Amino acid sequence: MKFDSPWIIFLLALIDRGIHGLRFTKSPANLTVTQGNLARLGCAVEGLSEPDIIWMKDGEKLYSTDQMYITLEQHHWETFHSVKSVQQQDAGKYWCEAEARGITISSEPAWITVEGVPHFVLEPEDVATFPRVPFNLSCAAVGPPDPVEVLWWLGGVQKGDPTPSPSVISVPGVTDSIKFYCEAKNARGISVSRTGTVHIKVLPEAPSSVEVVEVQENNVTLAWTPGFTGHSDLQACTIQMSENTGKRIELPERRVNVPPFEQSISGLKCFSKYSVRICCDNEVGPSPFSGWVDFQTPEAVPSAAPRNLTFELSEQQLYLSWAAMEQEELRGRLQAYKVQWNLAGDSQEALLFKENTAYLSGGGRFFNATFQVAACTVAGCGPWSLPVLVMPATAVPPHTQRGHVWVGLLLGLLVATMVGLLLTVLVHRRGKETQFGSVFEPSGAETTVSFTAARSFNRQGPELPESTLDSLGISDELKRKLQDVLIPEKLLTLGHMLGKGEFGSVREAFLKAEDSSVQKVAVKVLKTDINTSGDIEQCLKEAAYMKDFHHPNVIQLIGVSLHRRPQQRLPIPMVILPFMKHGDLHTFLLMSRLGEEPFALSLQTLVQFMLDIARGMEYLSSKSIIHRDLAARNCMLNENMTVCVADFGLSKKIYSGDYYRQGSVSKLPVKWIALESLADNVYTTQSDVWAFGVTMWEIMTLGQTPYPGVENSEIYEYLIKGGRLKQPPDCRDDIYEIMHSCWSPVPKCRPSFQQLIDQLEGVWAGLSPGPGKEPLLYVNLEAEGCEEGAGLGAGSLGLEDLGWAVPWQCVGMEEDEKDWLMVSSGAALAIGGDYRYIIDPRNAIEEDGGVAGAMEDQQRDPKEEEEDVVINV
Repeated sequence: MKFDSPWIIFLLALIDRGIHGLRFTKSPANLTVTQGNLARLGCAVEGLSEPDIIWMKDGEKLYSTDQMYITLEQHHWETFHSVKSVQQQDAGKYWCEAEARGITISSEPAWITVEGVPHFVLEPEDVATFPRVPFNLSCAAVGPPDPVEVLWWLGGVQKGDPTPSPSVISVPGVTDSIKFYCEAKNARGISVSRTGTVHIKVLPEAPSSVEVVEVQENNVTLAWTPGFTGHSDLQACTIQMSENTGKRIELPERRVNVPPFEQSISGLKCFSKYSVRICCDNEVGPSPFSGWVDFQTPEAVPSAAPRNLTFELSEQQLYLSWAAMEQEELRGRLQAYKVQWNLAGDSQEALLFKENTAYLSGGGRFFNATFQVAACTVAGCGPWSLPVLVMPATAVPPHTQRGHVWVGLLLGLLVATMVGLLLTVLVHRRGKETQFGSVFEPSGAETTVSFTAARSFNRQGPELPESTLDSLGISDELKRKLQDVLIPEKLLTLGHMLGKGEFGSVREAFLKAEDSSVQKVAVKVLKTDINTSGDIEQCLKEAAYMKDFHHPNVIQLIGVSLHRRPQQRLPIPMVILPFMKHGDLHTFLLMSRLGEEPFALSLQTLVQFMLDIARGMEYLSSKSIIHRDLAARNCMLNENMTVCVADFGLSKKIYSGDYYRQGSVSKLPVKWIALESLADNVYTTQSDVWAFGVTMWEIMTLGQTPYPGVENSEIYEYLIKGGRLKQPPDCRDDIYEIMHSCWSPVPKCRPSFQQLIDQLEGVWAGLSPGPGKEPLLYVNLEAEGCEEGAGLGAGSLGLEDLGWAVPWQCVGMEEDEKDWLMVSSGAALAIGGDYRYIIDPRNAIEEDGGVAGAMEDQQRDPKEEEEDVVINV
């Protein structure tokens, strides 16, 4: 076969060029690693002028900030990928890729196989059942090494003999709630699954809260939170409503399927009072009803025009009257009757009257005019009545009529001139205004019409009135707190936007002081979906906390302003804060390594950041303030590079990308939240200490996202198994020890903020060259203790005997707290706990000289060596 085609020749030349110019001289080798030990893969490539080798795992790129290259010779490079503490998720297929001159080549693949205690791929789930109804439980675990056997425990009693994984057990039925779990065993040891619960289905509880989400003229949207479901899914809810018109009128019940726990109800009357309550039922039966919740539909535009418009005309005045409106047609509170009239085809200025009568002076001018009347509520004016033409009651001779007209006109003109002059003087002197408009109008050439002033319905005035605290419907206590920090909106000049999020936006602004000086500030403008006084009170209540803060490391409130909105009853709250030149700490850290012009931050600077935050948090805790959202993104940097803690309290309900939504109720920054807060939604100063430890990790990694590779929804399971943030590269041991102490599962074992300040001040003072602090020894596989002799068998030793070996232990712990500490550190004997790992001592001694050496050093009794060795995985 001849390859004389130009394209084929070119292709072969290109392939030959790639093969000879760029090639891997070393590919990674297959590894079988014991869980918790070091794994290291290497590859080398020839033909690259600069090192650019990418590591791949299962088809995805591996990103590393500490990848190093070794020069073998010119254009010949070698690199390694290391996993310091191999876990099950590190198992997989690895290879290298390199690119040059448009050609990408791959090395031969290699596999990392992780050996250890069994790894659960299916743990038993909680079961809800009726009494004495049979059900099945499933459990599955895998090695290597295989095989894996599963043993069941039900109500603290062993159930049957070990069976191969996966395992399914049939339970004939129970009458009371019991606990259960399964054990998985292989040649390396035993793992214990989560503890599940068999629940007996019961009646649900009443909905915990019924809220009126939105109410309009003829419909309402309700939302409710279901109570305890009785361990059975809720199927439907019943809504009972009544209309309150002096007596309760029951309305037909409404049956709705759930979820969602929300329903819109239409067909309601305007400006009417209602009550509503809800119950929900599961397959067992219905719950009790919630308490009654009252609401009122808003006013609407009147549905009909006033009837029976009549008039009486004399030479002096015109008298109009019409029938009063019925409440059902009015559909709200009457604000005024609006009268419009038309003369010779020209519309005249409309008049407003409180009553259903009107007296208009100068009757002669209304000959041949048509009048109409409409009723008005706060929602607007209804339809116009039929027009009525004004004519004299009896006919008179033409010349007499003309004479009367001229006399009337002359007298009217004289009276109008005198009244006009008088009114002009009074307007300049008093300028009195009524509720609905000005009494006195400038006099003109025409006769003045006197009428009872009502209310103006013009909502598009040239300047909106300034909002006051009295107009918001907030509590008197909150008004007193904010009275001296309320700043008129006219003193603010908003500039360009500094940031925008789900909560609203932050804008640069200039604040004018009484002495005409101008201060540059930052204004947090909350979202425009403020619909109730309760929303405003919540925003202002949280801002009021900031009013009395005076500390260099806590951002201080300058003031609060209220932005009046056209067509809206309620204003938008604006929180005025000092302008921070360098923005938030998280963005600053990211820019230091990822910005267009990266810059170096010394370790002294990073520790100073930590000290500033700790001092600010110590001040807040002394004021009994719990931050609940401490993170680098909520710390600000001023022009002096001083960190100020910000967004305390105000951050509630305004989270964005770093948060995980639980159901549809709230959003939580789970990667910063303490273990007990995730479990029980309880926040304390100790939970702020946990978040401070995560913030220290952010600072040391220059803004990396915590727990890389762990999804938000997986954080709780990761923490309860004893997982914590790994020590960042180039992070000193003493700094990591400080942040690690913040993550004790027992809150009172965490340091206080004052203790953190003392420790960090010691680190900062000791940053000059000198011997480093000895690292603490932890019994866990992440520290590569098996190879270095750090492993220690627990056996029958008590917790007191292992005081230095178990992380986060502290003086004064209760017994139940010690159990919790052991469970969360992964070293528990699992009595009532969720996770434990028991390593077979014989395998540990035979295959791991480090553990054996540690045992020999402790000179343990041979009987003790037969006990299970508890070690943190």
